[in-house]
Amino acid sequence: AGVRERVAAVHGSGGLPERLRLYDGWAARYDQVPGPFRSPPLPSPPLPGAADRRVPPQDVAALEYRAPELAAASLAFAFPAPPAGARLLDVACGTGLVARELHRRGFRCLHGVDGSAGMLERARSTGLYRRLRPCVLGREPLPAPAGGLLCLTTRSNPSNLRYKVELEAALERLERQGAWQKVLAQEVERWERATSEEESTQGTGYISGVVYIYRKCPVLPLEEG
Repeated sequence: AGVRERVAAVHGSGGLPERLRLYDGWAARYDQVPGPFRSPPLPSPPLPGAADRRVPPQDVAALEYRAPELAAASLAFAFPAPPAGARLLDVACGTGLVARELHRRGFRCLHGVDGSAGMLERARSTGLYRRLRPCVLGREPLPAPAGGLLCLTTRSNPSNLRYKVELEAALERLERQGAWQKVLAQEVERWERATSEEESTQGTGYISGVVYIYRKCPVLPLEEG
């Protein structure tokens, strides 16, 4: 099956177990380049002024998938000079594409969670994360230390709207509980190529998406007496 068929299958899947199964099957070629060329792990950013000559990942390139660079750009805008030890939780980290962009922008203490074991295995192979663990937002507590940052993205296409509503409801609950504070929610029109006319945003041929950035609220000390 081609990339459009794989994307359509994920977009049209029913419950969470089926969606995770599809992502497990997609992980091996999600950001894999055909032929003898492979994108190597990036333990450090390229030298200043050096061209990035990596071959674009196969399925990601076909979709013109911009979420990783958009997420990293949003974080860089919110935090132009990230502290060297700033902890960042990459939610639904997939194969680690966001981590590669963040690493280039000075974020080094990266943690990741994802519900797909296949995606986590690929993310682990990049060597960019301090820690990776299985977790689905809204189903399990997010593993993040006080003072950390959270970054996640989602699509706004029709077949993903139910998940988006559930995601935003989970984020709102975390805010109400005093666990996380919203830094920004950036709407993006051209997120990736649509796989059908029904998924296209106003006939543009693309679907839209959102970048969410949150800051972990500090744990206040208990008052004595």
